[in-house]
Amino acid sequence: MTTHTFRNIAALALASLLAACSTTSPDVISRNDAQRMSTVVDATVLSTRPVVVEGSQSGIGGTAGAVVGGVAGSSVGGRREGVAVGVIGAVAGAVIGNAIERNTTREEAVEIMLQLKSGERRAVVQARGNEQFTPGEAVIIVTTGGKVRVTRAPGAPGAPVKTP
Repeated sequence: MTTHTFRNIAALALASLLAACSTTSPDVISRNDAQRMSTVVDATVLSTRPVVVEGSQSGIGGTAGAVVGGVAGSSVGGRREGVAVGVIGAVAGAVIGNAIERNTTREEAVEIMLQLKSGERRAVVQARGNEQFTPGEAVIIVTTGGKVRVTRAPGAPGAPVKTP
């Protein structure tokens, strides 16, 4: 296997690993939240605005990048050069891996300002899902395991209709 082929495979593996990271999408429910009782609160949308949820840096990207860079660099030249280039490759790989992780876990999101029936106001940030919200629209706030998501209220215009 050539160094070029190895690098391509390693980059693809790293990208696949990072693509599997978690999301804040309201359309994706965690396995841990399935079959759990949720609290539901009625609300009205006051406003929405687009926001970006910053990407995470868990260290997985940096570690994977360091390993890939170190292995790829150590295969260059003789023994002495291989060690030096391997160290440089590990450092460069860690920096690149962190940047890839940060960029692949970044999400386009929406901040939804809500008015509860009690008069209290709340704001929820969630990744853009299949629903778009407009001011005055009836919604529900669903809280499960400390996580919150906003969805259209059942029976509201545009809400999914349950069919038998």
